[in-house]
Amino acid sequence: MSTSNLYSEAARLEEKLQGACLETRLALQPSVTKVIDRMRQQGVHVPSRLRRLDAALCEDAMEAQFDNLPV
Repeated sequence: MSTSNLYSEAARLEEKLQGACLETRLALQPSVTKVIDRMRQQGVHVPSRLRRLDAALCEDAMEAQFDNLPV
């Protein structure tokens, strides 16, 4: 995937995530992580806003795993 395609894909995902519900955020988290991984593999600069978004999505995913644990 070319650099411009990676940035376009990242922008498309960011748009989908704006104002999205938790279910949508959890569904899109793996895609965001994959785009960032591809950027890193190709030596492309990963914008800090995208790294922060990925971190927040990963945190949401981890918290969702623990929401259903019995106490």
